[in-house]
Order: sequence, then C-alpha cells, then structure tokens
Amino acid sequence: MDELLSRQMPHSAEAEQAVLGSILIDERCVPQVMEHLTSEDFYLRQNRELFECIGAMFNYSETIDPVTVLEKLKQLGYYDEATSYDYIRQLMLITPTAANVEEYITIVKDKSLLRRVAETAGGITSMIQAGQASAQEALEWAEQQIYAIRQGRSAQGLEHISTIMLSVYERLNELSASDSAVPGLSTGIPTLDSAIAGLNNSDLLILAARPGMGKSSLALNILLHASKYSGKSVVYFSLEMSREQLAMRLVSSEAFVELKRLVTGKLNEDDWTKVAAAATALNQTKLYIDDNPMLSVSDMNAKCRRVDNLGLVIIDYLQLMTSAGGSNRGGDNRQQVVSDISRALKIMAKELNVPVLCLSQLSRANESRSDKRPMLSDLRESGAIEQDADIILFLYRDDYYNEDSEAHNLAECIVAKNRHGETGTVELQWLPQYTTFTAVERRYDNDY
Repeated sequence: MDELLSRQMPHSAEAEQAVLGSILIDERCVPQVMEHLTSEDFYLRQNRELFECIGAMFNYSETIDPVTVLEKLKQLGYYDEATSYDYIRQLMLITPTAANVEEYITIVKDKSLLRRVAETAGGITSMIQAGQASAQEALEWAEQQIYAIRQGRSAQGLEHISTIMLSVYERLNELSASDSAVPGLSTGIPTLDSAIAGLNNSDLLILAARPGMGKSSLALNILLHASKYSGKSVVYFSLEMSREQLAMRLVSSEAFVELKRLVTGKLNEDDWTKVAAAATALNQTKLYIDDNPMLSVSDMNAKCRRVDNLGLVIIDYLQLMTSAGGSNRGGDNRQQVVSDISRALKIMAKELNVPVLCLSQLSRANESRSDKRPMLSDLRESGAIEQDADIILFLYRDDYYNEDSEAHNLAECIVAKNRHGETGTVELQWLPQYTTFTAVERRYDNDY
C-alpha cells in the first residue's frame, strides 16, 4: 500500500485546501489566486471542481463566500449532498490565515510543475519504447514540452473564451497605457511602423526582393533598432553572410562610416572614434548572431527557446534553409520543402510568441515585365509562403533597373499582404555607402 502511495503524482492536499480556504475566508484573495493558478494546478478532483466554480463566479463578478459558492456548486452540478457542505466548512476551519495565501499558491504551483515534468518524462519514455520516433524527433518533442512548461502554459489544450477575453483585456490595457505609437516592436522607420503596426508577437513577416535590392540591409536596420531600444534580446540567423561581415555592416550603420572604408581598413582618426563609439553601443545590446549555414527551423527554435527575454528573430534567408525533415527529405521537390519550412516558421513564431522576420528571394518573373515592381506571384515557391505569412513586404529600387531614374537612391517598401490592416507602399531613403535605409523626409512645395 505504501509503495502505491509513493508512486502518486506530486501534490500537496494541504496547500490546495489552504488556497481554497483563504478565498472562502477573504474574498480579496481571489484576484491574486486567479492570476497565478488554473484548475489544472489542482491535483484532487474535489479541489479542482471547487476552484472552477469560484473561477466562474469571479469571471462574472459575483460575490464569493461560503453560501454563494455552495449555491454555484449546485448550479454547475458539482454539489454532493453528503460531502460538499462539510468540506467547505472544513476548508475554512483548517486554513490558519488568508494572509499566507501567497505561500500556499507557491506550493500548489510547484507541485503542478513537477507533475507536468513527470508527465513529459513519461511521454518521452513511452515514445521511445514504442519506437514511434527517431532520436531527433523525440528530442524536439521533449524540448517543445519543457519550453511550454517554462512559459507557464499548456503545450496544447482547449481554453475557454472567458480566459482568452481576460488576456485580451490585459493587452488592451497595456496598449492604452503605452506611449508607443505602434502596438509591436518598432522597425526604426516610423512610416513603415504605421503601415504594418510594428512587429507584433507571433507574426511571421516575409521581406522579399531580388538580389542586390537591400533585403539584408533593411533587416539589419530593424535588428539594430530593436536591439538598442526594445530592451529585449534579438537573434539573427545568417545563412549567407559570416558573423564578421554582419558586424561590419552593423558598425557601418551605427557609426555612419562608409562600409567600403571599413572593409579596406582605410580609416582616419575621426573614423576610429566613431567605430569605437559604435562598438560600445553594440556591446550594450542583447544581440545574438548565428552564421551556421546548415540550420533547420527546429534547430533555430531550440536555440531561441534558451534565449532570455526574446523579442525578435530574423532569418536571412528562407531559400538557404535546410528542410525540417533533414537529409532524408532530399528527394522532395523544392516547393514541398519550402512549404514545410514556411509552415514551421509560422509555428515557431506562435510558440515563441515573438515576431519572426524571414527574408526571401524572388523569382526572375519580374525581369520580363515592363513594370518590374514585385508581386505576390513572384515569390519563389510562393503558395505556402503567401498563405503562412501575416505580413509580406517587397523591396524595390527603380534606379537598380534604370540608371536615369528620377528616384535616385529611393526605395519602395511594398506591403503586399497585411493581416493587421491595409496594403500599400512606403517610400524609403537608401544610403548605399552605409548600407542603410531611413525614412524619406518629405518636402512640400507652396503651390497647391
């Protein structure tokens, strides 16, 4: 008998009862308890049902005391003539004081986390014994589950609309109290922020253009601004350029020293001062770079899970990525591989709950048109990318194709798809010597 009891999942009946008793003694404890615990955190069925009953009353702003709780239990079908009244009376008697509710919450939460870790460990063991997965798949599943536990949320499961509405209200309160002009992270270019409402959590953004248009430069501009002003960690996966090349570009943008002079080392004394100041500023950011050219989405996801206070992920670029299935997917056609990658990127954005900005190449289809501005059909293997992305941006510079163009060093950032608002075009200033984009300073004539 003792052996069977010792194999029970971790829980503390006393702490669970003390939490519920505190609520019944002092209704002011309810918001604090609801903020930190869910019904799944209670191991004993009777306690879980009582908590769900109190949660329903709290959502509808009903008075919570022993009499009203008993009535609610009857309405929800949880009331038991033989035990419910005595159990609620017992809870109030055995709870020393509602003043210690925070300590009781901590114990219940800790036991709940231990149970979820134990369940995950059991799931891994079952998966391996059944021979259902490869080592890589088992490891990926385990990391996903542990990450969900760390984030304090369930890896999967149904959630009532009332819980979701609480999150919506919290988000609306945050936005109304914020001084920021946009809800998401700023790109550093106000006109672009206005067009796409910033870089928002769980969004997959695709930035696409023909080679030489400045995709990487704009991505690095956004990276630099986010790392300097958001206070969060930003991660840049470069499958094309080396870390040193990227750092050189970042220094050029930050110090406003011509990239050509940095690459050749022909720096004067003033340049060295600017470079030193830029290096100091960059050293103070939480900017992380990975230049491994053989990464898959699952590799990136695993690395990002270990980054504290993650705010943004940028990937340069999609067509260079390895299929999520690894080398055994080599026989697949390229369209299927890109489909897998783009879907995995969207899932990663949702799991990590941060914006993921992925660069993408365009096909040569626009080269044969008189108007060479990109369109959605120009995306290589475009179907899946177009479907999975929340926002699709195209970069276009007319002077790249027409040397005599009036739009010299002007770029168009075309918002081709936007789940948060309208599509349209944002004009940007291109500074080639610093590989930087800035907002266009508008000048208006007096003749209307």
